[in-house]
Amino acid sequence: MPHRPTRPGVRAAGAALAATAALLVAGLSGSASAGTAPAGSAPTAAETLRTDAAPPALLRAMQRDLGLDRQQAERRLVNEAEAGATAGRLRAALGGDFAGAWVRGAESGTLTVATTDADDVAVIEARGAEAKVVRHSLADLDAAKARLDRAAADRNTADAPVWYVDTPTNALVVEAVRPAAARSLLAAAGIERSLARVETRTERPRTYYDLRGGEAYYINNSGRCSIGFPVTKGTQQGFATAGHCGRAGASTSGANRVAQGTFQGSVFPGRDMAWVATNSSWTATPYVNGAGGQSVQVTGSTQAPVGASVCRSGSTTGWHCGTVQQHGTSVTYPEGTISGVTRTTVCAEPGDSGGSYISGSQAQGVTSGGSGNCRSGGETFFQPINPLLQNYGLTLKTTGDGGEEPGEPGGTWAAGTVYQPGDTVTHGGATYRCLQGHQARQGWEPPNVPALWQRV
Repeated sequence: MPHRPTRPGVRAAGAALAATAALLVAGLSGSASAGTAPAGSAPTAAETLRTDAAPPALLRAMQRDLGLDRQQAERRLVNEAEAGATAGRLRAALGGDFAGAWVRGAESGTLTVATTDADDVAVIEARGAEAKVVRHSLADLDAAKARLDRAAADRNTADAPVWYVDTPTNALVVEAVRPAAARSLLAAAGIERSLARVETRTERPRTYYDLRGGEAYYINNSGRCSIGFPVTKGTQQGFATAGHCGRAGASTSGANRVAQGTFQGSVFPGRDMAWVATNSSWTATPYVNGAGGQSVQVTGSTQAPVGASVCRSGSTTGWHCGTVQQHGTSVTYPEGTISGVTRTTVCAEPGDSGGSYISGSQAQGVTSGGSGNCRSGGETFFQPINPLLQNYGLTLKTTGDGGEEPGEPGGTWAAGTVYQPGDTVTHGGATYRCLQGHQARQGWEPPNVPALWQRV
């Protein structure tokens, strides 16, 4: 590749990033102290995301499903928090060159950031990450997937049911029961061959809605699903769940068969999101049911990076863990196609639909569907929680809600708002850029959480 002059913005970013390289290398090294900040300094990403709040039940599930010991599981959560913050800063620094980021290793000790420009390598390495120079930017791959989504809207995609952007291989991947169906879909979308790859799969995904009855919550006294995350909307309490579990107006009852609430909104297919408003007999708490009835606390909703660990709680199979494979996946079920879900290696079975996905103490999403089971293994897809909260104007119930003192007033930042990477706000007379997707809450004002916001 011929050498190109380094852009002035990249030179400036490289100088600034080099100054903090030593700190971030420590944050990605898996050391036990990676999440501990010196007294009086800004909180680390691990402290912001409360990786120390991971309960024993979640850590045990990670050990069982990911082949770790207790210390490895704890270090993995710390490293994943730090990696997400580092990737967010690099995404902002690289701009249109950015081609994705992912973690790997038993303890997620290695963060890789891809770029389309070899001149960015020094900038990436200064942050303690590995650099990979690739052909296609993430923006180009996302645009190709959007074209594929539009083409799929007018076609039967049952034989090519899953497609996503795979950042580690820098490709748009279509998984197909019949490869010819994938090639036909790609041709209809006008996707050039260099952008895409076809992979063969044997199973068609399905939703995990269960009509056999059981525990968790029931819909119209028949079907069973699992509660996702407790939420509020003003003074109204309720919970988030999967859209395929029930339509707006459907009634719900709890695992004890006591009247519980009513579906207020539901989207499926297209997306797989819904929320239920509960009656006064039910109280929203900042917890997810863990193994053995233990409570797992939820402290926020910062999106975990590709490769990160994620655990699921469901009323049929309980706790199971795996890793995030791809964000923004599209999948075709018998009922139709949905987009914007996250694909994981976590297993699930009927009745687990709507249940919680959590990384450390950060809410990730609600169970949509998948293939396989928890005896032979499988894959699952979850509807990310932040778009669900944003769509319905909901606030995730978290530990410490209302307990923190509000930050300095003024500006456009607002608690309860869902922010995406690249969004800008003002607070206290300064402007900040969002580094990681999350729902803002008191105590997470931009000056207080450099893992989530960067002053510009």
